[in-house]
Amino acid sequence: MTHPFLDLPPLSAERFAAIEDGVARLLDTRQDVLITQGEALLPLEGAIRAAAGPGTVALNVITGPYGQTFGNWLRDAGATVHDLSVPFHTAATAEQIRQAFAEHPEIDFVSLVHAEAATGNTNPVAEIGEAVRAQGALFYLDAVASVGAEPVLPDAWGVDLCVIGAQKAMGGPAGVSAISVSERAWTRMAANPNAPRRSYLSLLDWKERWIDAGRTALPHAPAQLEMLALEACLERIESAGLQTVMARHRRAALATRAGAVALGGGLEPYVYEERDAAPVATTLRVPSGVAASDLVARALATDPTLPLAAGGGALAKEMIRVNHYGPDATPGAVQNSLAALGAALAEQGLPVDPAAARRAAELAWG
Repeated sequence: MTHPFLDLPPLSAERFAAIEDGVARLLDTRQDVLITQGEALLPLEGAIRAAAGPGTVALNVITGPYGQTFGNWLRDAGATVHDLSVPFHTAATAEQIRQAFAEHPEIDFVSLVHAEAATGNTNPVAEIGEAVRAQGALFYLDAVASVGAEPVLPDAWGVDLCVIGAQKAMGGPAGVSAISVSERAWTRMAANPNAPRRSYLSLLDWKERWIDAGRTALPHAPAQLEMLALEACLERIESAGLQTVMARHRRAALATRAGAVALGGGLEPYVYEERDAAPVATTLRVPSGVAASDLVARALATDPTLPLAAGGGALAKEMIRVNHYGPDATPGAVQNSLAALGAALAEQGLPVDPAAARRAAELAWG
């Protein structure tokens, strides 16, 4: 029996390096790019443990659950951490970052999530990057959800450690991820005696055995199917044009937001200001007395393929996520999601206007 996923020839070092070069083009970066063999939590944690230690003073910006996770990793690595917690319905500002630096001028590491798909907000990284550069701090960015939905530019923004994953707006695999690393980030890692070595978390091992060795011999067998899927994903984005892919996500977000407001039934955008709303996913607040998880369950009962989910943890009671990313960044996915939510709200006896929602979404899509 033959199968297209089986009996494949080994992935060569040359092809692996070419896929890394494709990631570098996507990010428009001249930094080292390393494709890591696991979901994005691997380089996210590996980079913090490599670059932060007992002498590190970190500013950890929290605009959602991943920011909370980063703070835990930083403390576990021995860093002194100052958390900047921002309400999940808004975004951080460069002025807030500058104020944190004024209060704690010893800060030398900043961790930030670009777009929080879990809460639906996105942070102004270009402006925040200017403030971080003025401070001289190392800048760590989680761009897993944002890449493909909005610009991600490590070099232009002064990002030293930028982690991406392909499973959201890029429409690719979850089993591999990538990180761009600046020279000063490598220097910080090399000077950290607690940086992971001889470990699956070790970025320095990959640098020495792969990058510094000229990318001619892979340190171990790569996740071949995931690498081929990532290659295909990058080729598809290059063929369509990154600007086209990002514009599609932006239209999906605008259409979902406008349609939800017009639908009625008590639905409201969870992120108050449109400028703070992430193109990758739209979060909605449900009316009082309605549980978001129940509403989503009713909507999915009509069509289990809809990109709908309740918020995680405590947010499951009040938040709905419309995950209009990747293949679901389409007018059909948006309209069908709004229709299903409208029907579920109507079942609860709430007044809705599906026709108005459809018209508003169409107009916003443009």
